[in-house]
Amino acid sequence: MTLWVALPLGTALATLTPAAWADVPEPVPRPPSDTGAPVPKAARTWPVGTRPAVLRGWEPPASVYGPGHRGVDLGAEKGAPVRAVAPGRVSYAGRIAGRGVVAVELTGTGLRTTYEPVTPSVEKGAEVEAGDVVGTVEPPAGPHCARACVHWGLLRGKTYLNPLELLPPWLLDRGPSRLLPVVGVRVPV
Repeated sequence: MTLWVALPLGTALATLTPAAWADVPEPVPRPPSDTGAPVPKAARTWPVGTRPAVLRGWEPPASVYGPGHRGVDLGAEKGAPVRAVAPGRVSYAGRIAGRGVVAVELTGTGLRTTYEPVTPSVEKGAEVEAGDVVGTVEPPAGPHCARACVHWGLLRGKTYLNPLELLPPWLLDRGPSRLLPVVGVRVPV
């Protein structure tokens, strides 16, 4: 009779992984900014302006509910157009906690960008292309920005990422275009 009890119990124990029965502490969750997957350089434009000032940068929190800054604040004038940075579908356009918010699911990336405080000019479900206006900058409300700004966020699922990583180097680092004089080149007739 002991053999009949030992065989099923031994079989059950053999199928358990060591972590299931060993006294191992739970793994430490990664900070919300660390997903391991790279962010594609999908942006084709800035949300506001051509190269806005970054008033407050990305400060990833150490834990899900920890302090930090889950996006970047871009300098903008009240009423300035806010543009989609890449093609996608509007997943939210409305008000949250008194602020206008627009969220766009970026096509083929699994990413979602958010823009606030913005008065939406699009509706949920609308398809947008990079550069399409999705709203206008609302006046500053509360202590988030001392002057008008756009808080630009980026999420993969529920994990916040640095939205500046969406920008390709040519868009992130380029200065203004300058035309130089052409000397010694024959003009075609």
